[in-house]
Amino acid sequence: MLIPKKVKHRKWHKPRHKNKGVASRTITLAFGEFGLKATSHGWVSSRQIESARRVLSRFVRRGGKVWIRIFPDRPVTKKGSEVPMGGGKGSPDYYVSTVKPGTVMFEMDGIPESSAREALLEAAYKLPVTCIFVKK
Repeated sequence: MLIPKKVKHRKWHKPRHKNKGVASRTITLAFGEFGLKATSHGWVSSRQIESARRVLSRFVRRGGKVWIRIFPDRPVTKKGSEVPMGGGKGSPDYYVSTVKPGTVMFEMDGIPESSAREALLEAAYKLPVTCIFVKK
């Protein structure tokens, strides 16, 4: 799973408006021929990224290449079960990547379009945001 090696701030504030705006960077295919683009807002956890990566690598075998364009750098905190009110903020539990509409999350190359489409749409099923298949 992907987690940052080192962080400047261990706990982040929760955003005021999670669902605001569209992506301004990582909006075009930069490495591969085919990609998976988000069409909605959301937080994608490192577990979900890993799950989608496994689907893609299973389709690629040794023929092609996969690029992951998002990285989970936002810590999400969680308090223990049955902890009373108060006592401060919980400890970091997992990391997420903030995804806005238009963000290219995964790219593939080296396999036919039909296989790439099938693989990317199967990977999209594992993610909490709605996605579309894009090609160069």
